[in-house]
Amino acid sequence: MKNYPPQFKADAVALYQSRPEATIRQVAADLGINPETLRNWVRAAGASRPRGHRAEVPTEPPTPLEAENAALRKKVRELEEEREILRKAAKYFAGETRWCSSPRSVETIYAASPSARVVR
Repeated sequence: MKNYPPQFKADAVALYQSRPEATIRQVAADLGINPETLRNWVRAAGASRPRGHRAEVPTEPPTPLEAENAALRKKVRELEEEREILRKAAKYFAGETRWCSSPRSVETIYAASPSARVVR
């Protein structure tokens, strides 16, 4: 059983809450975790998602350009949040993984290979 840091759990729950159109299964797949794990975190956090729109209805419908801008801003927020969670997850998992048995860096290993030389 994997242990995830509390911050990762909180970020995963926040991501689920921020995407009302996404299911737990979709968010879990994006994060690379089991859907039941995310479901348990959401339940433990007592998180609920906003249902419906509570904002006032504008007097005029938005123009197509305004609607597109709003959709793009929402997508940017989602992608930034996902990127941040994935960055933290990568950092966490990189600490657990030992790829090389020797202390040589990747640059040292590839610098020794003639096929890895960069032509300038």
